[in-house]
Amino acid sequence: MRLSSLFLLFLVVPLLEIYLLIKIGGIIGALPTVAMVVLTSVVGSVLIRQQGFSTLQRARQGMQGGQLPAMEMLEGVGLLIAGALLLTPGFFTDAVGFLLLVPPLRRRLILNLLRNAVVVQSRPQGRGPRGGDSNTFEGEYWDDDDPRIR
Repeated sequence: MRLSSLFLLFLVVPLLEIYLLIKIGGIIGALPTVAMVVLTSVVGSVLIRQQGFSTLQRARQGMQGGQLPAMEMLEGVGLLIAGALLLTPGFFTDAVGFLLLVPPLRRRLILNLLRNAVVVQSRPQGRGPRGGDSNTFEGEYWDDDDPRIR
């Protein structure tokens, strides 16, 4: 993600949240709006806890079966993001957070991200232990003329 996109995201999302809070507060009132924001945080944290334990259990079963729990690890990251979004006050972030709590949707999103991911592998530039000869030697030395050694 480029810096300008990130800046735009951090500018647009809070403005959208403020707009939604004002609009919904104007329709149902300030106190019910605040209560809804708090309620979504509480409900979201309960759901995240349940799904987190479920994901952890699936990961343990996979490891006991000799499999790498890669999808479960990525789902854990998705749940972490969902938790952060649900704890952020606002209706837009809550909606996105709740969408991440739908397991089939979360898995599909992860698979789409993996499909579009670019894997970068770094290789040593110089010559060394993996690349052939090297002018660097590891070892120890001592000075025979050092009076402390005698």
